[in-house]
Amino acid sequence: MSRVGKLPISLPKGVTVSVNGTEVSVKGPKGTATQNIADGIDVAIDGNVVTVSRATEQKRHKAMHGLYRALIANMIKGCSEGYKIEQELVGVGYRASNQGNLLDLVLGFSHHVVFELPSEIKVSTRQDRGQNPIITLESHDKQLIGAVAAKIRSLRAPEPYKGKGVKFVGETLRRKAGKSAAKK
Repeated sequence: MSRVGKLPISLPKGVTVSVNGTEVSVKGPKGTATQNIADGIDVAIDGNVVTVSRATEQKRHKAMHGLYRALIANMIKGCSEGYKIEQELVGVGYRASNQGNLLDLVLGFSHHVVFELPSEIKVSTRQDRGQNPIITLESHDKQLIGAVAAKIRSLRAPEPYKGKGVKFVGETLRRKAGKSAAKK
């Protein structure tokens, strides 16, 4: 039995889960999410507990069991609490601003990088004097917010010598030593 798949998921207040054939829908205060479930995986709702089970012991069903349990748990947490990712712009002259879901970044290129975010994601930017600019992303969809954060980071990934670039708040970078003086 899958260690992850057999764990029951408890529903917080205000969150409802419904199963319609192969589609699981979660509705909560932060939003709604749906996920299609593969054949051979069953989702049962018993009061405030959701359980995921598999039909057979086939390798394919074993692999899907824990995956779909984790996806449903992420949807439930996202619709009740939401997800938040903060990114920091490290570098002289690096700036971030937003108008609605349009993110305008100055990352040391000869032009501004304008990034349009999906409507499911709320973005805010903060720049305190003497501090690096911070981009805050909030959403109910863990997959989407992670993909968008990775895309923003890839616009100017942190380099290992000075650490300049877009990094996650709290991320530790592996730094390299620069050139050494020639030995005689």
